[in-house]
Amino acid sequence: MASASTLPLPRVSVIMPTFEQAAFIGRALGSLWAQSFGDWELIVVDDGSRDGSAAVLAPWLADPRVRYLRFDSNGGLGRAINAGLELARGELVAYLPSDDLWYAGHLAQLVAAIDGAPGAVLAYAGVRHHYKRSAPGIIPGECLQLVQCLHRASRLRWRERAELESDDLDRLFWDALRACGPFVPSGDLSCEWVDHPDQRHKRMREPSGGINPFRQIYRVSGPLRFHTSTGNAIDEERLYAQVRAAATDRPDAARRGLKIVLAGELAYNADRVLALEALGHRLYGLWTPSPYWYNTVGPLPFGHVEDLPRQGWREALARIEPDLIYAQLNWQAVPFAHEVMRAVPDIPFVWHFKEGPFICIEKGSWPLLADLVRLADGCIYSSPEMRDWFATAIPRMRAGRPDHVLDGDLPRRAWFLRERAPLLSAAGGELHTVVPGRPIGLHPPTVAELARHGIHLHFYGDFTQGQWREWIARAGALAPAHLHLHANVDHDRWAEEFSQYDAGWLHVFRSTNGGDVRRADWDDLNLPARMATLAAAGLPMIGFDNRGAVVAAQALAERLGVGLFFESIEGLARRLHARDEMAALRERVWQVRDQFCFDLHAPALVDFFERVIASCGKPMRPQAWRGPRQGRSPASC
Repeated sequence: MASASTLPLPRVSVIMPTFEQAAFIGRALGSLWAQSFGDWELIVVDDGSRDGSAAVLAPWLADPRVRYLRFDSNGGLGRAINAGLELARGELVAYLPSDDLWYAGHLAQLVAAIDGAPGAVLAYAGVRHHYKRSAPGIIPGECLQLVQCLHRASRLRWRERAELESDDLDRLFWDALRACGPFVPSGDLSCEWVDHPDQRHKRMREPSGGINPFRQIYRVSGPLRFHTSTGNAIDEERLYAQVRAAATDRPDAARRGLKIVLAGELAYNADRVLALEALGHRLYGLWTPSPYWYNTVGPLPFGHVEDLPRQGWREALARIEPDLIYAQLNWQAVPFAHEVMRAVPDIPFVWHFKEGPFICIEKGSWPLLADLVRLADGCIYSSPEMRDWFATAIPRMRAGRPDHVLDGDLPRRAWFLRERAPLLSAAGGELHTVVPGRPIGLHPPTVAELARHGIHLHFYGDFTQGQWREWIARAGALAPAHLHLHANVDHDRWAEEFSQYDAGWLHVFRSTNGGDVRRADWDDLNLPARMATLAAAGLPMIGFDNRGAVVAAQALAERLGVGLFFESIEGLARRLHARDEMAALRERVWQVRDQFCFDLHAPALVDFFERVIASCGKPMRPQAWRGPRQGRSPASC
């Protein structure tokens, strides 16, 4: 076989980035060999596939026009394409992702289009997509896709994972190239962006994909700078730089502490588990195989947790001999947590459940959830109300089994350490309230009524806003000067950003359970994750007054004295305008906000783990590090 250096320079270098598309790659290659334009070379860059792609590729590599580069691990689309560009010898570059398809005239038409526009830097084809639909150029709601494009060779390179991981190719490359000259259409539909569940953009975009499924599928071991075309920007490099660099406070603590396997997923505020490591306990991760976008799984971006392999995890458990399996947290983790519990009955097993039993009933996993609650060596409920509900749903649970109550989504202490900002209302006179996330129960007429009382509503979360466009249009039309939209705010800015508001909204709903926990629904039992976000900023928490009903969020807020519960907007407005009362309430929230830090509750959680281990008859490790037991002052969080 002739080497590439001995072959004539091709007019077009075709770059094929591939990652685990063995089922499609043969068809893509066949479509290249069928091109009417034959002056090309192919550079295949395999970005760490483990699905047999190499075997499928092997017969095609005999053609001297083909070069093949394989990375041992996935480094991202940008790295793969840039590696291909470094090898490319043609004056033009085209892209054929391994799951896409060219029609026979594709290359010829694109070459003709760019040759016919001497100042153009890129030509693009019409494309078939979503099985039967097609677009003459850019697909509505998308950017130009790789399969459509041919451009002049350039020194420009794609943004790589260390800088940005995205499905938005404009951000990754097209915008930079567009600054060099115009893009021209070929005028022909000549390729297909093949629609299937494992497309890269579907793995990235919420709600079907997201950062957590992406991390698991692509086996990303470090923090990401991640921004999809439909979601919020997430900069884990910035958020976790300090904690990744820090060593354990007690270098010998892991030897003396517990070995804890975190099984399932960690949902929101996953870095809370660092509080367990800080107490001297060694953490391992055994993750559910099919996470949703909000199911945090490893490799964890903040480090400090050793992942166990997906293949052979039973052998890995036998090797490390853990003291405890701590399985959690939401309904998506139930089948895998159940599998783990059944597979290793000799290891003490704790089940911590938050959301939600009603979804498990709906999805058919209730028998597995009931088993977990009945058979776990210890069970943690997200609220007393949730514990009481399970007592009615699964009566006669094992007597004397250790149980515990702890919200599963509490953030770590580090995010609470910023100072408060001045109140907006101190300058303008009118009041300002905030909703971080979905404005549940705040119907547009309610927003208008708030506006009539001089109360503004600030709605945070650009991804969430995309799901509430109709609501925004209606509420904005009714209260144009009092509805304000803001981008998402990362954890480290919660306190300084949200403390400028007078109060924050919980989910607003009227309970119908009448005080009977059997009649409770998820609104009644849920502790919204935003409670901690509001607490971090010292904000009183607004909700409808459901006195006489079983409502977990109201019960917790009233126990801590941080709630502002109303029966009418007029009554709420009077309380919000009572400056002295509100100042005292905000100060109260600030003083007790440590109750919403996981760090405060971690020592008691470890005590509970030790009780579970003892109840199983397993002796504690000698000189086990038990962590500090002294309390902290209410304002220390």
